[in-house]
Amino acid sequence: MLESIEIYATEIGPVKAALLATLFTWFLTALGASLVFFFKTINRAVFDTMLGFTGGVMIAASFWSLLAPSIKHSEKMYPTMPWLPAAIGFLLGGFFIFGLDKLMPHLHINFNKEETEGVATKWHKSTLLLLAITLHNIPEGLAVGILFGAAANGMEGASISAAVALAIGIGIQNFPEGLAVAAPLRRQGVSRRKSFWYGQLSAVVEPVAGVLGAVAVIHMQNVLPYALSFAAGAMIYVVVEEVIPETQRDKYTDLAVLGFMLGFTVMMILDVALG
Repeated sequence: MLESIEIYATEIGPVKAALLATLFTWFLTALGASLVFFFKTINRAVFDTMLGFTGGVMIAASFWSLLAPSIKHSEKMYPTMPWLPAAIGFLLGGFFIFGLDKLMPHLHINFNKEETEGVATKWHKSTLLLLAITLHNIPEGLAVGILFGAAANGMEGASISAAVALAIGIGIQNFPEGLAVAAPLRRQGVSRRKSFWYGQLSAVVEPVAGVLGAVAVIHMQNVLPYALSFAAGAMIYVVVEEVIPETQRDKYTDLAVLGFMLGFTVMMILDVALG
């Protein structure tokens, strides 16, 4: 099965492969959001565990799928300082999301309206919540697209199977993310259909970011290690600034940590076994 996917992804090229992979991650977000047609609320313990799982997947993907290939490739470019591109790209990725975080009005999932971040606005809470998850999904789409582009360029440490594994891992953690957007809206009295719409809409940015990431690294091969670590830095910033704090606002912090450990383990196994 995996071999057939690799052959197909190679045949269609990295841009189309990145598009299909990120459409897959979007689909799983929509699938998660669709649960609001069956449930009006979600148990907080389950919710925090799923958020923790999401953080674990993103942390593991940042190292195994992005930083490690970046450093491996840099050993030839910078024999005495193979860590340099990874360090620079990692910091730039973090600062990029930091800048968006300060500019884009948004509200984290378990936070109150008065805790809105970014520039001041009177936008509705549902819109702010949607923007928070959209901000979260940008680096995920970039990571998938960049890795497909890196594999197409023959970058050492990067492969189509690793890119597929990353897409599967991100897709798995996107399932609870879709529900994480849709469930609070449904709980506030928003209709099932509208709650689902906002839930799936949060991941629409992933195919766009994925295609842009693939196109960028195809035409700028020298930036490959920087691009990979850039995506890693962006994802780490999201986890530390958004995901983890959201799991620490109730009494289920231990479950969130266990979810994090499970998510990290699942992504590590996917990347090592498939990549």
